[in-house]
Amino acid sequence: MADVFWRRASVRMRTTAAAVLVVAVVLLLGGMALVALVRGSLRDGVETTADQRVSELVDQIEFGGLPESGTAEVGDGDDEPDDDDEVEPDELVWQVLGADGAVVRSSQPLLPALPREDGDAVDLPEGDHRYLVVSEKADLSGTEYDVVVAVSLEDVDESTAALIGPLAIGLPLLLLLLGGTTWIVVTRALAPVERIRREVEQITGDRLDRRVPEPPAQDEIHRLAQTMNQMLGRLEDSRTKQQQFVADASHELRSPLASIRQTAEVARTHPGALPEGELADAVLEEGARMQRLVEQLLLLTRADEGAPRRSQEVDLDDLALSEARRIRRTGLAVDTSAIGAGRVRGDQVALAQVVRNLVDNAARHADAAIAIAVREVDGGVELVVEDDGIGIPEADRQRVFERFVRLDEARARDAGGSGLGLAIVSEIVATHGGTVQVATSPLGGACFGVRLPAESAS
Repeated sequence: MADVFWRRASVRMRTTAAAVLVVAVVLLLGGMALVALVRGSLRDGVETTADQRVSELVDQIEFGGLPESGTAEVGDGDDEPDDDDEVEPDELVWQVLGADGAVVRSSQPLLPALPREDGDAVDLPEGDHRYLVVSEKADLSGTEYDVVVAVSLEDVDESTAALIGPLAIGLPLLLLLLGGTTWIVVTRALAPVERIRREVEQITGDRLDRRVPEPPAQDEIHRLAQTMNQMLGRLEDSRTKQQQFVADASHELRSPLASIRQTAEVARTHPGALPEGELADAVLEEGARMQRLVEQLLLLTRADEGAPRRSQEVDLDDLALSEARRIRRTGLAVDTSAIGAGRVRGDQVALAQVVRNLVDNAARHADAAIAIAVREVDGGVELVVEDDGIGIPEADRQRVFERFVRLDEARARDAGGSGLGLAIVSEIVATHGGTVQVATSPLGGACFGVRLPAESAS
């Protein structure tokens, strides 16, 4: 039952209860220790008083004889004390006892014999408090006596009671004050959290532009609010990119579909208007274009989802030489003299896609020649692909890595470009911990440089 209550209790309740409980235990133990120390100190003082009195009586007996009793001598065999003669004992009572235990001298003759055990606390007839007993032996002319002194513990009891009273009242009041203060402080501290909770409760998928309030205090809750706002900003950017991506993908897929449909409608409406096989060629060409587009979309989707990649040693120079041989078949001049050894660690299929996309992009925009280089640099390997085309304006060098971006719309479409090749390069390089940049090539066109961590640095 207690566990259920504790789990269902609010943070304020749990914090207040824990604080009060811990402080209550500490105060209780501290109060008990204080009372014990005070009582022990007072008792030591009483015992010191008794020791001093015993010593004085022993010295008096050994050097001057037995002291005089308080009012009359008892224990001579003539008179016995009656119960009716009992009187209230003084705060300090002393007795001199013979070897047989009889009272020889006493500060109050009507009191019965005191115990001889040193350090005992005893009750005396008609006494309101216990007495601390101290005893010591004395020798008078060969006769041995026991000198016993009993000192009242009344002052000890009264002082202890006077201390317990304020503690019994003050400690609960202190705990009450602590509980109230803790409750108020925690309530004020959690107020921004409640405001954040109410705001987050109203944020939906179509209201990601809203932000939680950030409290002015530079504390943990302020940092929490900042982190949540940053998260909401990322979610909003992701949703915007996703919506744009879906819109762009729909637009790109609609183009080949429209082309196929248009060709098919002409062939059906005007039989014989198209040369034999042209419909099939159009369907195959546009189908291949759709297939490439879908494959690139799937590749980008896996990159966005952070799909795990196979990690292995990859010779980047081998991939570059393979792509160079492929492009040479198209009639372009490919300079591979700057390709040197370069080994990285990553997904070979994905890195091969990076090299192919860069080479295809260079071949698409080159006039007559491209150049490929692979070289080791500080802590990594650099892949450079250049062309002798018109290049990329400096203002557009970041845009080319965005999805569905074409700087030359008509030429890119005619060449089969989808506007996703360089975006795929950027995504794959980023997942491998590398960077990609665009500059002006000495050949006159664009120069794409990819830097990846070396295999030994992985």
